[in-house]
Amino acid sequence: MKFQLSAILIIILFFLKSGSLLSQQIYLSPEGNDSNPGTMYQPLATMPAARDRARILRSENSQQPVEIIALEGEYLMLKPLELDHSDAGTAVSPTIFRAADGAKVIFRGGVEINGFEKVNDNLWKAFVPQVAYYDSYFEQLYVNGRRATRARSPNDGFYPVRKAEETIAEKGTGRMPQVAVQKIIVDSTDIKDITGFTDQDHEDALVIFYHNWDNTRKRILSLSKSEPAFFIAGEGMKPWNPINSKSRWFIENFQGALDAPGEWFLDRTGYLYYIPLPGETIENTIFHAPILKEFIKISGVSPGQTVSNIRFENLTFTVAGYRTPSTGNEPAQAAAPVGAVITLDYASDISFTGCEIAHTGTYGLWFRRGCSNCTVSKCYLHDLGAGGIKIGETTLRSAVNEITNNIIADNNIITDGGHIFPCAVGIIIFHASDNRLIHNEISNLRYSGISAGWIWGYAHSPSKGNIIRFNHIHHLGWGELCDMGGVYTLGASEGTIVSDNLIHDVYSYDYGGWGLYTDEGSYGIVMENNLVYNCKNSGFHQHYGKENIIRNNIFAFNIRAQLQATRVEEHRSISFTNNIIYFDKGNLLTSNWHKFNLLSDYNCYWDTRTKEVRFADKSFIEWQKSGKDTHSVIADPMFTDPGNFNFNLKNLKVAKKINFKPFDYTQAGVYGSDEWKKLGATGRDIEVEFETVVDRNESRTKK
Repeated sequence: MKFQLSAILIIILFFLKSGSLLSQQIYLSPEGNDSNPGTMYQPLATMPAARDRARILRSENSQQPVEIIALEGEYLMLKPLELDHSDAGTAVSPTIFRAADGAKVIFRGGVEINGFEKVNDNLWKAFVPQVAYYDSYFEQLYVNGRRATRARSPNDGFYPVRKAEETIAEKGTGRMPQVAVQKIIVDSTDIKDITGFTDQDHEDALVIFYHNWDNTRKRILSLSKSEPAFFIAGEGMKPWNPINSKSRWFIENFQGALDAPGEWFLDRTGYLYYIPLPGETIENTIFHAPILKEFIKISGVSPGQTVSNIRFENLTFTVAGYRTPSTGNEPAQAAAPVGAVITLDYASDISFTGCEIAHTGTYGLWFRRGCSNCTVSKCYLHDLGAGGIKIGETTLRSAVNEITNNIIADNNIITDGGHIFPCAVGIIIFHASDNRLIHNEISNLRYSGISAGWIWGYAHSPSKGNIIRFNHIHHLGWGELCDMGGVYTLGASEGTIVSDNLIHDVYSYDYGGWGLYTDEGSYGIVMENNLVYNCKNSGFHQHYGKENIIRNNIFAFNIRAQLQATRVEEHRSISFTNNIIYFDKGNLLTSNWHKFNLLSDYNCYWDTRTKEVRFADKSFIEWQKSGKDTHSVIADPMFTDPGNFNFNLKNLKVAKKINFKPFDYTQAGVYGSDEWKKLGATGRDIEVEFETVVDRNESRTKK
């Protein structure tokens, strides 16, 4: 009897310590009612109601955790969940929003569109009264769990810009004109779709330009009467990246462009038109239109009044939208001004675990101002209007405690982004320090995978001590934008480490498809133990910077060149040691690498085509006589099967000569169950499509 009592006491103490018996529980159900008390048998219906109930419980007993448990099913969100300082938990009594054990819980920020009928065998339509009568126009449509294509011309690819002329209306005092009109001159065959525009078409249609690393999204004001050209207006073009003859464009959202399976168009009269894909029937096709642009807003007051100790576990947030302002969108690197469906300000110790974010009009998460010690782990972010995760602000704060820090993104899948803002990034760190981006799978984006830093040049930057390790970053660019990197850095970055990443298949439209890219003013960065292959312009590129250490990496099979450098400066730009460079096409060096002030030694170079490797205009002996690579070798490093991208070493003889330390690049990417790893893997269809883009563009270049 004494033994049984002791055992019971031990069990009770265990649960008391874990908080399981002490937690206050609030239940949600799709069949619930917000007038209910929130018990399992009388659940609530919405998260805002659960939040309000949690506030009451906390006011009565702040020492116990509060669990908001969502039961199986789909929940319609009519407004975002907004949390403030009054919702904060503590380390021992957090507030937890979670799915019931084993339940699939979906919070949807959009409504189902019903009532479709056939116009003919190739066109359906449905009347949406909210659009006709309540100005509930939407710009995204999700069909059977995929993002449908808004009617556009051309259906694939782009039209070329022949010339852009600008008339300045108001110069202002900034680097670019405050107000200007641009005349965009194009081919006469490409403008035919616009000639019949109605006034409503001018208000709704968007012309979208791709120029270097930016996108500009504008309404067409009018057509030129004298030549094939149209006019747009807004801010003046940025002199460092204007629309010009290297730019491309397409136009979307006018009924005349509705001509391909999978396309849709929403008329202001309320009629939604859709051309079905093969195999789709009205009976087996489900349409969702967004009504929300964001799901969660967590807003503290100040560094002293943060929202803290809140957890989100195993929840899915899906279907959110973006509405373009009447003035369109001016170009912005990395889609920096674009918001997110989950935004945090003055928040600490907030975690998202096992969550899914999908079908958005913007970024996924933004740890914006004054955030610290927050975590995103094992989350699946896909079909994104912009990118995945933003950390910090673009505004440089003078108060240290207002600068975001110590955010961890670990073991996440971020894929299939940039649908509205192609220049968005998988994970971007603006002004923020001491963050850890580790074991993430980042793929199928049109711009950079990871970006760190937001200062151009050598001015003060708070973006230091960021750790970027064990990420698998691949299939970026798709030949659409320029000036991108698998990992991209800017400004003073002392203490930043980029290591053990697997980066491959980065392909730009023109220049700038790089694996590792230290851009303007990058310094104090260590890049080591990275495997980089199949990038367009080179595996590593430094625009300009100083005191960066590039060591013990493998750069292989990059297309145009292997190593690239641009601005020559007096100080030492980089230390490049103990690396293996293996290639079968293009050049070893390009731009000004051979003019750089760099320490280069103990490297292995191998061109499978010849033993006479050229270092720009020098032979290897001449290169060594110039003081470079004195102890380096021209030798086959003896990879196991490089043709099939197996870069393990079957013989360490050459590696030992250059003090190269083998590393296990297979550890990059997500970890956990086979099911989770498989979810992060790129399908063969995507790989083939990417290879087709590369082959087509390389063939054009050779011609």
